[in-house]
Amino acid sequence: MDFAFSEQQEMMRRTLHDLLGRVCPPEYAMACDRKGEAPVEAYLALARDGWVGVSAPEAYGGMGGSTLDLAIVLETAGMHYLDLATVIFRNVCYGCEAVLISGTERQKAELVPATLKGEAFFAFSLTEPEAGSDAAAIITRAEPDGDHFRITGVKNFTSGMPIATHILVAARTDSSGPKHEGITNFMVPAKREGVTWKKLPLLGHRAMGTSVVYYDRVLAREDEILGGLGQGWKGLMAYLTYERLCLSAARTGAAAAALELAISHARERKQFGRPIGSFQAVSHMLAEMHVLVDTARLQVYRFAWLASQGKAGRLEAATLKLYAGEAYKKVSDLGVQVMGGYGYSAEAAMERHYRDARLATIGAGTSEIQRNIIAKAIGL
Repeated sequence: MDFAFSEQQEMMRRTLHDLLGRVCPPEYAMACDRKGEAPVEAYLALARDGWVGVSAPEAYGGMGGSTLDLAIVLETAGMHYLDLATVIFRNVCYGCEAVLISGTERQKAELVPATLKGEAFFAFSLTEPEAGSDAAAIITRAEPDGDHFRITGVKNFTSGMPIATHILVAARTDSSGPKHEGITNFMVPAKREGVTWKKLPLLGHRAMGTSVVYYDRVLAREDEILGGLGQGWKGLMAYLTYERLCLSAARTGAAAAALELAISHARERKQFGRPIGSFQAVSHMLAEMHVLVDTARLQVYRFAWLASQGKAGRLEAATLKLYAGEAYKKVSDLGVQVMGGYGYSAEAAMERHYRDARLATIGAGTSEIQRNIIAKAIGL
């Protein structure tokens, strides 16, 4: 088993790290968080240099890289600013991968290149007031109206709306069968008549945030269906499996950044005449943080390799999502403890990690749901 990156991948990681140091310095990330503004400028700089398309096919303007390459990009971006990494993830997952998996040739030719150039941004509208962990219980409906559909309903926690040009919307087109059937995915313009939204104030992820979206008889054309009429659940399962990798890589990068912050503080902060890192109580917390980050990273790249071989299933995706999310949450908590009052202060990035990490065990499938999936997969 070879756990080393190739020479090209190491160069890619160093190059991206240097670029992010210029376009997304700590003060920029802090300003985006405080203002509640998406890091669009940094994202566009990455798009101009081709990083958004690292794993997209060359035929559509991408680099044609591997799933491992994408994981490297997201982990590295997460080290600099998690909300920047989530912008990349959302556009790669729902603007490129979803279209490449389920889209028509016209949809691929139109949406994928636009995404890679930084001209298209995507939001994902799935969760509803009565359909959270039970995602298939959606009641937002898309009713036929001549040669098109009209979408009506309310979606909670739709992330990406402040900058979205398109929304991937899951709606019910048939209620006669089991709840997992009769769901259709639509890719509709975010500014289409009948779409209104309200950004929700959040504990963390304040730059991008999430929104409640209202659909009032929103026009959806037949050529805006993604993956076929009534075939939405199958597509959603494929996109969400890919989402597990993207988010876990980004959060592992953020956890690594939190670890580095804590180590730096423990070396520089002195009490009782010596650095606090020399005290066993502190050094053991840092050791635990290291183990959590290192194991999460191994999980990320194992899953990326499995995905590249077509062997990544629901069990592996749930295992990855569960561990990486819980690891980031624990690392950020320990990081605040190591830094004490400095970690609790909004002047330090650790405070942002603590807030952002809390979503990791809730959003995109709670830790409890991941445990249910794992238990079922191992025959319990």
